[in-house]
Amino acid sequence: MVRLVCVNSGANHKGGLLIIPMIKILSAVLAGCLYFGWNHDFAHHSRAPLVPPPNIIVILTDDQGYADVGFHGSTDIRTPNIDRIARNGVVCTEGYVSFAVCGPSRAGLLTGRYQDRFGFSRNPLVAPNDPGQGLPTSEQTLADLLKKADYSTAVMGKWHLGAHPSQHPNRRGFDEFYGFLGGGHQYFPENLKLKDLSEIKSEYDSYRTKLMHNTKRVDENEYLTDALSREALRFIREKQNKPFCLYLAYNAPHAPLQASEKYLSRFPDITDPRRRTYAAMVSAVDDGVGNILDLLDELKLDRNTIVFFLSDNGGPTPDNASDNTPLRGKKGDFFEGGIRVPFAVQWPGKIPAGSRYSNPVISLDIFATAAAVAKVKPKNRLDGVNLIPFLTGQNKGIPHDYLFWRNVDQKSLAVRTRNEKLIAQPDAEFLYRLKDAIGETTNLARQDLKTLERLKTSANDWNRQLPPPAFLGLMQEKEYNQSHPERFKIVEDF
Repeated sequence: MVRLVCVNSGANHKGGLLIIPMIKILSAVLAGCLYFGWNHDFAHHSRAPLVPPPNIIVILTDDQGYADVGFHGSTDIRTPNIDRIARNGVVCTEGYVSFAVCGPSRAGLLTGRYQDRFGFSRNPLVAPNDPGQGLPTSEQTLADLLKKADYSTAVMGKWHLGAHPSQHPNRRGFDEFYGFLGGGHQYFPENLKLKDLSEIKSEYDSYRTKLMHNTKRVDENEYLTDALSREALRFIREKQNKPFCLYLAYNAPHAPLQASEKYLSRFPDITDPRRRTYAAMVSAVDDGVGNILDLLDELKLDRNTIVFFLSDNGGPTPDNASDNTPLRGKKGDFFEGGIRVPFAVQWPGKIPAGSRYSNPVISLDIFATAAAVAKVKPKNRLDGVNLIPFLTGQNKGIPHDYLFWRNVDQKSLAVRTRNEKLIAQPDAEFLYRLKDAIGETTNLARQDLKTLERLKTSANDWNRQLPPPAFLGLMQEKEYNQSHPERFKIVEDF
């Protein structure tokens, strides 16, 4: 214990010592601390370090079947690295996308809104001189959003949101783009013979164009899936010191079915050649996912990075030998096999590892989650929700009372609640209790008229809010070509 005294020759002091009042002692101590700089060190060490917002990685596959991941029980196609995401975090067993084919599904994911709200109701065509054939500029993309929080942003792979220069990823918030603009692509570099869109004569000619790095065409010498993984790794290394958002949009295992021997050799026991090639394509994606997870660990970024993994729609089982078991249906329809997809999320230290979440969630929630963790206010009203409180157990409720789907050309609607699902088509109605029968085998439409009418009313009320499609799509290509004879003419340079 230190006793502070001072000599005072004042008239009121006897014996030469005066005990300083406590308030003066504290003032003296503080002054001394400030003088010697101790207070600076104290303030420095007591102030909590600023934690940057988490990095966000969205890994999207194309046409992958619900059953074609290890975390859903696949035995013939091994996905050890994709399964790491599940082990590190949570499997959303009832994870959905907002449409049953590629383009509209991606538009919903990247805006956090039902794509029908802005007329993106069809697969867009490759039309480099048509600014209306794609994502309208009124919509804020995930990259636009996160740029407001000073994120670095990149998309690697399939775009499919418009081929006009105004729709280019670099003009939609992405700092970097490596990939292709259309709905599909050849995988082997020797097949990429066309230098740009000015040389194409049909939709599927675009599959043979050279890849783009930002706005420039480049020569690639690797198998496409490997090239996209390589570019993703490069971006993470380059941007590791500030928050980043990576949208890694693989086109595998979308047709054409093409795989290198490196991956084919892993599946000698699969006798169906289509299934074997499909498995090899999934395995190439799995390698890329593993390399990304390894790099996050190496750079000590894993605990401050949210990684989403999902497919853009269900598997087109007759076309690419995918497997949607135990779901009914396939890509293109509103049975579960068309819209329910492999869906896993990791955020080590935040989301409990090895957990499973069984309430319905949707790809629209990715945007809302990003907005919440980055603390950025979205420009438009969102249809998704922040998933983190639900996945951590902080919120015991359900993320969505209703999920909706619309297919204008088929004149069909679908609506999902926690337990029930309705599909309303012009010639049939299907009502299921999915918690009881995931395979949609028992149609209750004639047995439960009260639930049928309640869900139909909800779906019709939602549908009345929506505009008609903003453009003719892939299924109307012949009609579009007749009204746009110069469809492939380049009218503006990138």
